[in-house]
Amino acid sequence: MPNFGIFHRSKKGDEPKIEEKAESTPTSLPEPEVPSAIETQPEVCETKVVEEKIYLRAMPLRDISDLQNIKDEVSKGNILILRITPLANKSVEDVKSAVNELFVFTESIGGDIARLGEERIVICPQKIRIWREKAPIQNEPLPTAA
Repeated sequence: MPNFGIFHRSKKGDEPKIEEKAESTPTSLPEPEVPSAIETQPEVCETKVVEEKIYLRAMPLRDISDLQNIKDEVSKGNILILRITPLANKSVEDVKSAVNELFVFTESIGGDIARLGEERIVICPQKIRIWREKAPIQNEPLPTAA
């Protein structure tokens, strides 16, 4: 029972009578009990951070059937350097078709694709960009050998 005042016995009977005092009336809420140090520590939740490794992989493009394997590797987050010479030796049309398909695929996943020299292509997954140096535009005519 909360203590709001002092108990006094009345003269007529044994019933206690409560007399309230103005200074004993609480004007604000009582302060909460401070738990012990053990209770105040937050619960520790273990979270596992899985590190995904990104690999740079070089592979030859020998046949159109290799395209699915290439797409799978890029979808996993790996960077590929493709050597297109083996397929170019068989069919230039197949190389054009394969490069076009890889370009559309790379754009669809938000990746990047670029040519490295005459016989290589680099394909990067999402969030990785290929730096390209922009050649300055010259307004002067090019020198001739004559």
